[in-house]
Amino acid sequence: MLAAAPIATDPMNQQALNDRLDRLADQCVKCGLCIPHCPTYRLRLDEAESPRGRIALIQGLAQGRLADSPRLRDHLASCLECRACEVACPSLVQVGALMVGARALTHRNNGPWRRWRAKAWLDVLASPEGTRVASRLAAFYRRTGLARLAERTGLARWPGLGAYHRVARQLGTPARPASLRAAAEATGDEVELFLGCVARSAQPGALAAAQRVLERLGYRVRVAPGQGCCGAMHRHNGLPEAADRLLGRTASAASGRLMIGIASACVAELKSDPDIDAREICRFLADLAWPSDLRLRPLERRIAVHEPCSHRNQLRDATAAYDLLRRLPGAEPVALPDNAFCCGAAGTYLLQQPATSRALLAPKLEALAELGAEILVTTNTGCALHLAAGVREAGLAVEVLHPLELIARQLGDEVEHPVRPA
Repeated sequence: MLAAAPIATDPMNQQALNDRLDRLADQCVKCGLCIPHCPTYRLRLDEAESPRGRIALIQGLAQGRLADSPRLRDHLASCLECRACEVACPSLVQVGALMVGARALTHRNNGPWRRWRAKAWLDVLASPEGTRVASRLAAFYRRTGLARLAERTGLARWPGLGAYHRVARQLGTPARPASLRAAAEATGDEVELFLGCVARSAQPGALAAAQRVLERLGYRVRVAPGQGCCGAMHRHNGLPEAADRLLGRTASAASGRLMIGIASACVAELKSDPDIDAREICRFLADLAWPSDLRLRPLERRIAVHEPCSHRNQLRDATAAYDLLRRLPGAEPVALPDNAFCCGAAGTYLLQQPATSRALLAPKLEALAELGAEILVTTNTGCALHLAAGVREAGLAVEVLHPLELIARQLGDEVEHPVRPA
């Protein structure tokens, strides 16, 4: 399974939504085999913070036996939707679909102001214009010394403000579709490069690297003007209808072309639409037959590989980055210990649940320090931001990159590295 199926939330379908959640929850036999795989249960040792506990809460809510209370919402909101439990479940319970539906249900129960505020915030995050404004504000925040002031005064350690501070420290200059044009010498197939929304500011270097590598392999790289967000952030925050609209626009923009994505979470969401032929770029390039005259320069480095939950548990392909990096002569890609557990980024989770997010990141940073790698790669945009912020705060001399940035470097292309320690 990939992204959770769309769930209608209009008033006429309210009972249908409750019934569907009840049926999905009833597939869980409460065996508990999922519990050791849950990061939040591992952190808190609380049954309500486990997949089994949350499914029981969702079923109680759907059946009307439990009220939609702040305490219940807290337990649902703390779920990372990493779906490690779904992979481990012998009964094939669709935990991702359950969480998407439950959040749609609780979102609908909000008052008009709270519903509008939640959607407006996500709409800003998901729009190319919004990410451009956020990047300019982040640059102003750093350039004027406000970021340093927040660190000196301790404001950067406040849970809410600190989460935005950490992201603002990492945002780069957004990639623009107009800057991505097919090379004149490229005569092969045309592919659509998916820019996404946050990745335009968080990983412009990775997008540029993807274009360069694809063109060196003979592809004509195109970016349709109508491209936007894949809709994943809206879906996982209880707005499936808005997510479907965003996904539909991207499908129309692609016009049936093969769509290549650098962000594993976006690719997983794109794959949920049958009208989009989406491929994750590491797997796509790793499986290609490269021209014999295209040689990569050696890279005698140990490379720590972070395996995002979106790659492991949604795309179900944990080896893609390793397979691509093995094309680099001399490179030693090694797994970041405890890759089976979420780093705490989880889409918008790093902003909404900053304390839990940082608690889950801490063991990753400790393992990275012990590993002795100078480079850390990941294929998830949110994870890249989160890991890079942690690396900077821990004072580690580690670059955080997308695998494509390393490949492009060894082709001789100079690529900007926006996700790195400052």
